[in-house]
Amino acid sequence: MRIALAQFNPVVGDIAGNTRKILELAKTAMAQGADVLVTPELALTGYSPEDLLLREHFYRAIYAGLDELEMLDGITLVIGHPARLGHERFNAATVLRDGNRLGQYHKMLLPNNEVFDECRYFTPGAAPLVFEQNGVKVGIIICEDGWSVEPAAEAADAGAEVIVSLNASPFHRNKIATRHEVMRYRVQETGLPMAYVNLTGGQDELVFDGASFALNKAGEVVAQAAAYDDELLLLDVVDGDIVAANLAPLPDELESAYRALVVGVRDYIVKNGFPGVLLGLSGGIDSALTLAIAVDALGADKVHAVMMPSRYTADISVDDSRDMVQRVGVKYDEIEIWPMYESFMNALAPSFAGLPADTTEENLQARIRGTLLMALSNKSGKLVLTTGNKSEMTTGYCTLYGDMAGGFAVLKDVAKTLVFALCRWRNTQGEIIPERIITRPPSAELRPDQKDQDSLPPYDVLDAIMERYVEHNQSAADIVRAGFAEADVAKVVRLLKINEYKRRQAPVGPRITHRGFGKDWRYPITNRFS
Repeated sequence: MRIALAQFNPVVGDIAGNTRKILELAKTAMAQGADVLVTPELALTGYSPEDLLLREHFYRAIYAGLDELEMLDGITLVIGHPARLGHERFNAATVLRDGNRLGQYHKMLLPNNEVFDECRYFTPGAAPLVFEQNGVKVGIIICEDGWSVEPAAEAADAGAEVIVSLNASPFHRNKIATRHEVMRYRVQETGLPMAYVNLTGGQDELVFDGASFALNKAGEVVAQAAAYDDELLLLDVVDGDIVAANLAPLPDELESAYRALVVGVRDYIVKNGFPGVLLGLSGGIDSALTLAIAVDALGADKVHAVMMPSRYTADISVDDSRDMVQRVGVKYDEIEIWPMYESFMNALAPSFAGLPADTTEENLQARIRGTLLMALSNKSGKLVLTTGNKSEMTTGYCTLYGDMAGGFAVLKDVAKTLVFALCRWRNTQGEIIPERIITRPPSAELRPDQKDQDSLPPYDVLDAIMERYVEHNQSAADIVRAGFAEADVAKVVRLLKINEYKRRQAPVGPRITHRGFGKDWRYPITNRFS
Protein backbone atom coordinates (compact mmCIF):
# COMPACT_ATOMS: atom_id res chain seq x y z
CA MET A 1 0.00 0.00 0.00
CA ARG A 2 1.23 3.46 -0.85
CA ILE A 3 0.11 6.42 1.27
CA ALA A 4 0.46 10.03 0.13
CA LEU A 5 0.58 12.71 2.82
CA ALA A 6 -0.83 15.95 1.41
CA GLN A 7 1.13 18.69 3.18
CA PHE A 8 -0.39 21.93 1.86
CA ASN A 9 -1.51 25.47 2.69
CA PRO A 10 -5.30 25.92 2.78
CA VAL A 11 -7.09 29.24 3.18
CA VAL A 12 -9.55 29.43 6.06
CA GLY A 13 -13.10 29.58 4.73
CA ASP A 14 -12.17 29.03 1.07
CA ILE A 15 -13.83 25.64 0.95
CA ALA A 16 -14.16 25.59 -2.85
CA GLY A 17 -10.50 26.58 -3.30
CA ASN A 18 -9.29 24.07 -0.72
CA THR A 19 -11.38 21.35 -2.40
CA ARG A 20 -9.70 22.10 -5.73
CA LYS A 21 -6.26 21.87 -4.10
CA ILE A 22 -7.09 18.50 -2.56
CA LEU A 23 -8.39 17.18 -5.89
CA GLU A 24 -5.19 18.28 -7.64
CA LEU A 25 -3.08 16.63 -4.95
CA ALA A 26 -5.13 13.44 -5.18
CA LYS A 27 -4.69 13.25 -8.95
CA THR A 28 -0.95 13.82 -8.60
CA ALA A 29 -0.80 11.14 -5.90
CA MET A 30 -2.71 8.68 -8.13
CA ALA A 31 -0.26 9.33 -10.96
CA GLN A 32 2.53 8.36 -8.54
CA GLY A 33 0.85 5.14 -7.55
CA ALA A 34 -0.73 6.17 -4.27
CA ASP A 35 -3.64 4.13 -2.91
CA VAL A 36 -4.53 6.55 -0.10
CA LEU A 37 -4.29 10.34 0.21
CA VAL A 38 -4.33 11.76 3.75
CA THR A 39 -4.95 15.47 4.28
CA PRO A 40 -4.17 17.48 7.44
CA GLU A 41 -6.65 18.32 10.19
CA LEU A 42 -9.58 20.51 9.02
CA ALA A 43 -7.91 20.71 5.60
CA LEU A 44 -11.21 21.39 3.87
CA THR A 45 -11.83 24.60 5.84
CA GLY A 46 -8.38 25.57 7.06
CA TYR A 47 -7.45 25.77 10.73
CA SER A 48 -9.05 27.29 12.66
CA PRO A 49 -12.38 28.55 11.32
CA GLU A 50 -13.23 29.79 14.82
CA ASP A 51 -16.78 31.16 15.00
CA LEU A 52 -17.46 30.29 11.37
CA LEU A 53 -18.05 26.89 12.96
CA LEU A 54 -21.20 28.31 14.58
CA ARG A 55 -22.84 29.21 11.25
CA GLU A 56 -25.27 26.76 9.65
CA HIS A 57 -24.47 27.63 6.03
CA PHE A 58 -20.77 26.94 6.68
CA TYR A 59 -21.60 23.24 6.93
CA ARG A 60 -23.60 23.31 3.70
CA ALA A 61 -20.44 24.47 1.93
CA ILE A 62 -18.38 21.78 3.72
CA TYR A 63 -20.68 18.99 2.60
CA ALA A 64 -20.74 20.36 -0.94
CA GLY A 65 -16.94 20.06 -0.91
CA LEU A 66 -17.11 16.50 0.39
CA ASP A 67 -19.64 15.63 -2.31
CA GLU A 68 -17.21 16.87 -4.96
CA LEU A 69 -14.32 14.91 -3.48
CA GLU A 70 -16.48 11.79 -3.22
CA MET A 71 -16.86 11.73 -7.01
CA LEU A 72 -13.13 11.05 -7.51
CA ASP A 73 -12.48 7.37 -8.29
CA GLY A 74 -9.30 5.35 -8.02
CA ILE A 75 -7.94 6.51 -4.67
CA THR A 76 -9.05 6.49 -1.03
CA LEU A 77 -9.24 9.96 0.52
CA VAL A 78 -8.97 10.74 4.23
CA ILE A 79 -10.30 14.29 4.50
CA GLY A 80 -10.06 16.46 7.60
CA HIS A 81 -13.09 18.74 8.08
CA PRO A 82 -15.64 19.98 10.63
CA ALA A 83 -18.80 17.88 10.85
CA ARG A 84 -22.21 18.54 12.35
CA LEU A 85 -24.59 15.86 13.54
CA GLY A 86 -27.79 17.24 15.00
CA HIS A 87 -26.81 19.89 17.49
CA GLU A 88 -23.27 18.58 17.93
CA ARG A 89 -20.15 19.54 16.01
CA PHE A 90 -17.06 17.39 15.59
CA ASN A 91 -13.49 17.75 14.41
CA ALA A 92 -13.72 14.95 11.88
CA ALA A 93 -11.99 12.90 9.21
CA THR A 94 -14.11 11.21 6.55
CA VAL A 95 -12.86 8.28 4.48
CA LEU A 96 -14.02 8.42 0.81
CA ARG A 97 -13.52 5.78 -1.84
CA ASP A 98 -15.04 5.49 -5.31
CA GLY A 99 -18.25 7.33 -4.51
CA ASN A 100 -18.66 5.80 -1.06
CA ARG A 101 -18.18 7.13 2.46
CA LEU A 102 -16.51 4.34 4.40
CA GLY A 103 -16.68 6.03 7.75
CA GLN A 104 -16.12 9.18 9.75
CA TYR A 105 -13.75 9.53 12.69
CA HIS A 106 -14.31 12.16 15.38
CA LYS A 107 -11.33 13.58 17.25
CA MET A 108 -11.38 12.24 20.80
CA LEU A 109 -9.18 14.72 22.65
CA LEU A 110 -9.90 18.43 22.23
CA PRO A 111 -7.13 20.87 23.19
CA ASN A 112 -8.22 23.89 25.18
CA ASN A 113 -4.92 25.50 26.05
CA GLU A 114 -2.39 27.87 24.48
CA VAL A 115 -3.93 28.99 21.15
CA PHE A 116 -6.45 26.15 21.06
CA ASP A 117 -10.12 26.64 21.89
CA GLU A 118 -11.70 23.47 20.54
CA CYS A 119 -13.99 22.82 23.52
CA ARG A 120 -15.85 25.98 22.49
CA TYR A 121 -16.84 24.35 19.22
CA PHE A 122 -16.57 20.58 19.23
CA THR A 123 -17.88 17.51 21.03
CA PRO A 124 -15.20 14.85 21.65
CA GLY A 125 -15.46 11.61 19.71
CA ALA A 126 -15.87 8.30 21.47
CA ALA A 127 -14.85 5.54 19.06
CA PRO A 128 -11.88 4.56 16.89
CA LEU A 129 -12.13 4.18 13.11
CA VAL A 130 -10.18 1.60 11.13
CA PHE A 131 -10.52 1.09 7.38
CA GLU A 132 -8.91 -1.46 5.11
CA GLN A 133 -6.85 -0.67 2.02
CA ASN A 134 -4.99 -3.29 -0.06
CA GLY A 135 -5.34 -5.73 2.83
CA VAL A 136 -3.82 -3.29 5.36
CA LYS A 137 -5.93 -1.96 8.23
CA VAL A 138 -5.44 1.79 8.76
CA GLY A 139 -6.40 3.58 11.97
CA ILE A 140 -7.03 7.33 12.17
CA ILE A 141 -6.19 9.83 14.90
CA ILE A 142 -6.31 13.63 14.79
CA CYS A 143 -3.63 15.93 16.25
CA GLU A 144 -4.19 16.13 20.03
CA ASP A 145 -5.18 12.45 20.01
CA GLY A 146 -1.52 11.68 19.43
CA TRP A 147 -0.41 13.50 22.57
CA SER A 148 -2.05 10.95 24.85
CA VAL A 149 -2.06 7.17 25.05
CA GLU A 150 -5.71 6.22 24.58
CA PRO A 151 -6.76 7.15 21.00
CA ALA A 152 -3.84 5.37 19.31
CA ALA A 153 -4.22 2.42 21.68
CA GLU A 154 -7.93 2.17 20.84
CA ALA A 155 -7.12 2.18 17.12
CA ALA A 156 -4.63 -0.63 17.71
CA ASP A 157 -7.20 -2.60 19.72
CA ALA A 158 -9.67 -2.15 16.84
CA GLY A 159 -7.22 -3.94 14.53
CA ALA A 160 -5.16 -1.13 13.01
CA GLU A 161 -1.82 -2.14 11.49
CA VAL A 162 -0.69 1.40 10.68
CA ILE A 163 -1.83 4.73 12.11
CA VAL A 164 -2.30 7.96 10.17
CA SER A 165 -2.38 11.21 12.15
CA LEU A 166 -4.02 14.34 10.70
CA ASN A 167 -2.61 17.54 12.17
CA ALA A 168 -2.90 21.30 12.28
CA SER A 169 0.10 21.73 14.55
CA PRO A 170 1.30 25.35 14.69
CA PHE A 171 4.96 26.17 14.86
CA HIS A 172 6.85 27.28 17.89
CA ARG A 173 10.57 27.01 18.46
CA ASN A 174 11.82 23.39 18.73
CA LYS A 175 8.35 22.05 17.83
CA ILE A 176 9.51 19.59 15.15
CA ALA A 177 11.75 17.68 17.54
CA THR A 178 8.96 17.60 20.11
CA ARG A 179 6.54 16.10 17.59
CA HIS A 180 9.02 13.36 16.71
CA GLU A 181 9.56 12.56 20.39
CA VAL A 182 5.89 12.42 21.36
CA MET A 183 4.77 10.39 18.35
CA ARG A 184 7.62 7.95 19.01
CA TYR A 185 5.95 7.17 22.34
CA ARG A 186 2.74 6.24 20.51
CA VAL A 187 4.69 3.92 18.21
CA GLN A 188 6.41 2.27 21.16
CA GLU A 189 3.12 1.77 23.00
CA THR A 190 1.17 0.35 20.05
CA GLY A 191 3.95 -1.36 18.11
CA LEU A 192 2.51 0.25 14.98
CA PRO A 193 4.15 2.53 12.39
CA MET A 194 2.74 6.05 12.07
CA ALA A 195 2.32 8.57 9.25
CA TYR A 196 1.97 12.17 10.44
CA VAL A 197 0.72 14.93 8.09
CA ASN A 198 0.70 18.63 8.97
CA LEU A 199 -0.49 21.90 7.42
CA THR A 200 1.74 24.62 6.01
CA GLY A 201 1.15 28.37 5.83
CA GLY A 202 0.13 31.33 7.96
CA GLN A 203 -3.29 31.98 9.47
CA ASP A 204 -3.47 35.27 11.39
CA GLU A 205 -1.03 34.76 14.29
CA LEU A 206 -0.45 31.04 13.67
CA VAL A 207 2.22 29.63 11.38
CA PHE A 208 2.06 25.99 10.29
CA ASP A 209 5.45 24.59 9.40
CA GLY A 210 4.56 21.32 7.67
CA ALA A 211 7.49 18.95 8.31
CA SER A 212 5.24 15.88 7.94
CA PHE A 213 6.98 12.59 8.69
CA ALA A 214 6.69 8.85 9.18
CA LEU A 215 7.97 6.55 11.91
CA ASN A 216 8.54 2.85 11.41
CA LYS A 217 7.78 0.23 14.05
CA ALA A 218 11.13 0.88 15.68
CA GLY A 219 10.25 4.54 16.15
CA GLU A 220 12.78 5.72 13.56
CA VAL A 221 12.04 8.66 11.28
CA VAL A 222 12.04 6.95 7.89
CA ALA A 223 10.43 9.76 5.87
CA GLN A 224 10.54 13.50 6.36
CA ALA A 225 8.88 16.28 4.37
CA ALA A 226 10.42 19.72 4.15
CA ALA A 227 9.51 22.42 6.64
CA TYR A 228 7.27 25.30 5.42
CA ASP A 229 6.90 24.08 1.82
CA ASP A 230 3.93 22.27 0.26
CA GLU A 231 4.80 18.66 -0.50
CA LEU A 232 3.30 15.29 -1.34
CA LEU A 233 5.17 12.78 0.85
CA LEU A 234 4.87 9.22 -0.49
CA LEU A 235 5.12 6.28 1.91
CA ASP A 236 5.11 2.56 1.15
CA VAL A 237 3.76 0.09 3.71
CA VAL A 238 5.42 -3.30 3.17
CA ASP A 239 5.00 -6.31 5.44
CA GLY A 240 3.26 -4.21 8.08
CA ASP A 241 5.85 -1.44 8.29
CA ILE A 242 6.63 1.90 6.60
CA VAL A 243 9.81 1.60 4.60
CA ALA A 244 12.46 4.28 4.25
CA ALA A 245 11.60 7.14 1.87
CA ASN A 246 12.72 10.70 1.26
CA LEU A 247 14.35 12.47 4.21
CA ALA A 248 14.31 16.24 3.64
CA PRO A 249 16.84 18.26 5.66
CA LEU A 250 15.28 20.34 8.43
CA PRO A 251 16.22 23.93 9.29
CA ASP A 252 18.08 24.76 12.48
CA GLU A 253 16.43 26.84 15.22
CA LEU A 254 17.32 30.28 13.84
CA GLU A 255 16.47 29.46 10.23
CA SER A 256 13.18 27.94 11.34
CA ALA A 257 12.20 31.02 13.36
CA TYR A 258 13.12 33.33 10.47
CA ARG A 259 11.21 31.27 7.93
CA ALA A 260 8.17 31.17 10.21
CA LEU A 261 8.15 34.97 10.31
CA VAL A 262 8.49 35.13 6.52
CA VAL A 263 5.55 32.73 6.05
CA GLY A 264 3.47 34.65 8.59
CA VAL A 265 3.98 37.93 6.76
CA ARG A 266 3.54 36.44 3.29
CA ASP A 267 0.26 34.70 4.00
CA TYR A 268 -1.26 37.51 6.05
CA ILE A 269 -0.65 39.96 3.21
CA VAL A 270 -1.42 37.65 0.28
CA LYS A 271 -4.44 35.84 1.74
CA ASN A 272 -6.02 39.15 2.78
CA GLY A 273 -5.41 40.73 -0.62
CA PHE A 274 -3.17 43.66 0.32
CA PRO A 275 -1.07 45.02 -2.56
CA GLY A 276 2.01 45.39 -0.36
CA VAL A 277 3.35 46.76 2.90
CA LEU A 278 4.70 49.96 4.43
CA LEU A 279 7.02 50.32 7.38
CA GLY A 280 8.84 53.03 9.22
CA LEU A 281 12.59 52.58 8.88
CA SER A 282 14.52 54.11 11.78
CA GLY A 283 18.09 52.97 11.27
CA GLY A 284 17.60 50.62 14.22
CA ILE A 285 17.78 46.85 14.36
CA ASP A 286 14.05 46.09 14.77
CA SER A 287 12.94 47.95 11.66
CA ALA A 288 15.92 46.55 9.74
CA LEU A 289 14.91 42.97 10.56
CA THR A 290 11.28 43.75 9.74
CA LEU A 291 12.34 45.14 6.36
CA ALA A 292 14.46 42.06 5.63
CA ILE A 293 11.56 39.72 6.47
CA ALA A 294 9.11 41.76 4.40
CA VAL A 295 11.36 41.68 1.33
CA ASP A 296 11.96 37.95 1.69
CA ALA A 297 8.22 37.35 2.11
CA LEU A 298 6.83 39.58 -0.63
CA GLY A 299 9.62 40.78 -2.90
CA ALA A 300 11.15 44.24 -2.96
CA ASP A 301 8.51 45.61 -5.34
CA LYS A 302 5.78 45.14 -2.70
CA VAL A 303 7.63 46.96 0.10
CA HIS A 304 7.80 50.70 0.84
CA ALA A 305 10.12 51.93 3.60
CA VAL A 306 9.77 55.44 5.06
CA MET A 307 12.43 57.22 7.12
CA MET A 308 10.97 60.01 9.30
CA PRO A 309 13.86 61.76 11.02
CA SER A 310 13.65 64.39 13.75
CA ARG A 311 16.34 66.58 15.28
CA TYR A 312 17.14 63.64 17.63
CA THR A 313 17.76 61.22 14.77
CA ALA A 314 21.47 60.54 14.40
CA ASP A 315 23.05 61.07 10.99
CA ILE A 316 24.26 57.48 11.03
CA SER A 317 20.65 56.30 11.43
CA VAL A 318 19.73 58.04 8.18
CA ASP A 319 22.90 56.82 6.48
CA ASP A 320 22.32 53.22 7.58
CA SER A 321 18.69 53.33 6.43
CA ARG A 322 19.73 54.59 3.01
CA ASP A 323 22.41 51.91 2.85
CA MET A 324 19.96 49.11 3.61
CA VAL A 325 17.25 50.20 1.17
CA GLN A 326 19.88 50.36 -1.57
CA ARG A 327 20.90 46.80 -0.74
CA VAL A 328 17.35 45.42 -0.88
CA GLY A 329 15.98 47.69 -3.62
CA VAL A 330 12.68 48.80 -2.07
CA LYS A 331 10.79 52.05 -2.59
CA TYR A 332 12.05 54.60 -0.06
CA ASP A 333 10.98 58.03 1.14
CA GLU A 334 12.20 60.45 3.80
CA ILE A 335 9.76 62.77 5.57
CA GLU A 336 11.09 65.23 8.16
CA ILE A 337 8.75 65.33 11.15
CA TRP A 338 10.15 68.29 13.15
CA PRO A 339 8.01 71.00 11.51
CA MET A 340 4.90 68.92 12.30
CA TYR A 341 6.09 68.37 15.85
CA GLU A 342 6.56 72.09 16.37
CA SER A 343 3.05 72.75 15.06
CA PHE A 344 1.63 70.29 17.55
CA MET A 345 3.65 71.79 20.40
CA ASN A 346 2.52 75.30 19.52
CA ALA A 347 -1.10 74.17 19.55
CA LEU A 348 -0.61 72.42 22.89
CA ALA A 349 1.44 75.21 24.50
CA PRO A 350 -1.48 76.78 26.44
CA SER A 351 -2.47 73.41 27.88
CA PHE A 352 1.13 72.45 28.70
CA ALA A 353 2.04 75.83 30.27
CA GLY A 354 4.02 75.39 33.49
CA LEU A 355 4.37 71.63 33.07
CA PRO A 356 7.79 69.98 32.67
CA ALA A 357 8.74 68.00 29.57
CA ASP A 358 8.32 64.23 29.94
CA THR A 359 7.47 61.21 27.80
CA THR A 360 4.53 63.15 26.35
CA GLU A 361 6.84 64.98 23.98
CA GLU A 362 8.60 61.73 23.06
CA ASN A 363 5.32 59.93 22.36
CA LEU A 364 4.11 62.82 20.24
CA GLN A 365 6.99 62.24 17.82
CA ALA A 366 6.11 58.55 17.55
CA ARG A 367 2.44 59.40 16.97
CA ILE A 368 3.29 61.82 14.17
CA ARG A 369 5.19 59.00 12.48
CA GLY A 370 2.28 56.64 13.00
CA THR A 371 -0.10 59.18 11.46
CA LEU A 372 2.10 59.60 8.40
CA LEU A 373 2.38 55.86 7.84
CA MET A 374 -1.37 55.39 8.19
CA ALA A 375 -2.00 58.22 5.70
CA LEU A 376 0.31 56.52 3.20
CA SER A 377 -1.45 53.25 3.89
CA ASN A 378 -4.89 54.77 3.23
CA LYS A 379 -3.70 56.28 -0.02
CA SER A 380 -1.89 53.20 -1.35
CA GLY A 381 -3.86 50.33 0.18
CA LYS A 382 -0.62 48.87 1.55
CA LEU A 383 -0.65 47.51 5.10
CA VAL A 384 1.59 49.07 7.76
CA LEU A 385 3.93 46.62 9.45
CA THR A 386 4.81 47.56 13.01
CA THR A 387 8.36 46.91 14.11
CA GLY A 388 8.23 46.52 17.91
CA ASN A 389 9.55 43.33 19.50
CA LYS A 390 8.32 41.09 22.34
CA SER A 391 10.63 42.65 24.91
CA GLU A 392 9.06 46.05 24.20
CA MET A 393 5.55 44.57 24.24
CA THR A 394 6.29 43.03 27.64
CA THR A 395 7.45 46.27 29.23
CA GLY A 396 5.24 48.75 27.36
CA TYR A 397 8.31 50.35 25.78
CA CYS A 398 6.19 51.36 22.78
CA THR A 399 3.69 54.10 21.98
CA LEU A 400 -0.01 53.55 21.42
CA TYR A 401 -1.07 55.12 18.09
CA GLY A 402 2.63 55.71 17.40
CA ASP A 403 5.04 52.89 16.65
CA MET A 404 2.18 50.48 17.54
CA ALA A 405 0.01 51.88 14.73
CA GLY A 406 -0.37 49.36 11.93
CA GLY A 407 -1.93 46.12 10.80
CA PHE A 408 0.61 43.36 11.43
CA ALA A 409 3.27 43.18 14.15
CA VAL A 410 6.05 41.12 12.60
CA LEU A 411 8.28 40.88 15.71
CA LYS A 412 5.50 40.71 18.31
CA ASP A 413 6.73 37.32 19.57
CA VAL A 414 10.46 37.90 18.98
CA ALA A 415 12.57 38.83 22.01
CA LYS A 416 15.19 41.54 21.50
CA THR A 417 18.07 39.10 21.97
CA LEU A 418 16.55 36.91 19.25
CA VAL A 419 16.24 39.98 17.00
CA PHE A 420 20.03 40.31 17.10
CA ALA A 421 20.52 36.59 16.44
CA LEU A 422 18.09 36.59 13.50
CA CYS A 423 19.81 39.60 11.93
CA ARG A 424 23.16 37.86 12.13
CA TRP A 425 21.65 34.66 10.69
CA ARG A 426 20.01 36.56 7.81
CA ASN A 427 23.31 38.19 6.93
CA THR A 428 24.89 34.73 6.55
CA GLN A 429 22.46 34.19 3.66
CA GLY A 430 23.53 37.44 1.97
CA GLU A 431 24.51 40.57 3.87
CA ILE A 432 21.60 43.00 3.59
CA ILE A 433 21.58 44.49 7.12
CA PRO A 434 24.46 46.95 7.63
CA GLU A 435 26.76 45.75 10.39
CA ARG A 436 26.54 49.06 12.25
CA ILE A 437 22.79 48.61 12.69
CA ILE A 438 23.49 45.35 14.53
CA THR A 439 26.34 46.63 16.70
CA ARG A 440 24.99 50.06 17.73
CA PRO A 441 23.33 50.34 21.18
CA PRO A 442 19.52 50.35 20.64
CA SER A 443 17.80 53.74 20.97
CA ALA A 444 14.34 55.15 20.30
CA GLU A 445 16.00 58.49 19.43
CA LEU A 446 13.19 60.56 20.95
CA ARG A 447 15.43 62.69 23.17
CA PRO A 448 19.14 63.59 23.23
CA ASP A 449 21.57 60.69 23.82
CA GLN A 450 18.73 58.26 24.58
CA LYS A 451 19.48 54.54 24.98
CA ASP A 452 16.98 51.73 25.61
CA GLN A 453 18.97 50.58 28.62
CA ASP A 454 18.39 53.95 30.30
CA SER A 455 14.83 52.74 30.96
CA LEU A 456 15.11 48.94 30.89
CA PRO A 457 17.37 46.23 32.32
CA PRO A 458 19.97 44.86 29.88
CA TYR A 459 18.13 42.91 27.20
CA ASP A 460 19.74 39.58 28.04
CA VAL A 461 18.45 39.96 31.61
CA LEU A 462 15.05 41.34 30.57
CA ASP A 463 14.49 38.57 28.02
CA ALA A 464 15.46 35.82 30.46
CA ILE A 465 13.02 37.17 33.06
CA MET A 466 10.33 37.57 30.41
CA GLU A 467 10.78 34.00 29.17
CA ARG A 468 10.45 32.58 32.67
CA TYR A 469 7.47 34.74 33.68
CA VAL A 470 5.52 34.88 30.41
CA GLU A 471 6.36 31.62 28.66
CA HIS A 472 6.88 29.31 31.65
CA ASN A 473 4.53 30.88 34.23
CA GLN A 474 7.23 31.13 36.90
CA SER A 475 6.50 33.47 39.80
CA ALA A 476 8.64 36.52 40.57
CA ALA A 477 9.91 34.76 43.69
CA ASP A 478 10.92 31.70 41.64
CA ILE A 479 12.84 33.91 39.21
CA VAL A 480 14.67 35.69 42.02
CA ARG A 481 15.59 32.30 43.53
CA ALA A 482 17.03 31.36 40.14
CA GLY A 483 19.61 34.12 40.59
CA PHE A 484 18.10 37.24 39.05
CA ALA A 485 18.28 40.57 40.86
CA GLU A 486 15.09 41.25 42.78
CA ALA A 487 14.95 44.84 41.52
CA ASP A 488 15.15 43.70 37.88
CA VAL A 489 12.46 41.07 38.35
CA ALA A 490 10.17 43.49 40.17
CA LYS A 491 10.60 46.10 37.45
CA VAL A 492 9.88 43.73 34.55
CA VAL A 493 6.84 42.18 36.27
CA ARG A 494 5.46 45.60 37.21
CA LEU A 495 5.86 46.92 33.66
CA LEU A 496 4.26 43.78 32.26
CA LYS A 497 1.18 44.19 34.45
CA ILE A 498 0.57 47.90 33.95
CA ASN A 499 0.86 47.64 30.16
CA GLU A 500 -1.75 44.97 29.51
CA TYR A 501 -4.06 47.65 28.08
CA LYS A 502 -1.46 48.43 25.41
CA ARG A 503 -1.06 44.81 24.37
CA ARG A 504 -4.83 44.49 23.91
CA GLN A 505 -4.61 47.22 21.28
CA ALA A 506 -1.58 45.87 19.46
CA PRO A 507 -1.90 44.36 15.96
CA VAL A 508 -1.85 40.62 15.50
CA GLY A 509 1.56 39.13 14.75
CA PRO A 510 3.12 35.73 14.06
CA ARG A 511 3.55 33.42 17.04
CA ILE A 512 6.92 31.63 17.26
CA THR A 513 7.05 30.69 20.96
CA HIS A 514 4.60 28.52 22.86
CA ARG A 515 3.33 31.63 24.70
CA GLY A 516 2.88 34.76 22.64
CA PHE A 517 0.86 37.90 23.37
CA GLY A 518 -2.13 36.69 21.39
CA LYS A 519 -4.71 33.96 21.82
CA ASP A 520 -2.62 32.19 24.43
CA TRP A 521 -2.20 35.26 26.69
CA ARG A 522 -5.48 36.18 28.39
CA TYR A 523 -4.93 38.39 31.40
CA PRO A 524 -7.45 40.88 32.81
CA ILE A 525 -6.57 44.52 32.31
CA THR A 526 -8.26 45.48 35.58
CA ASN A 527 -6.35 43.25 37.95
CA ARG A 528 -5.04 43.67 41.51
CA PHE A 529 -3.50 40.24 41.95
CA SER A 530 0.10 40.51 43.11
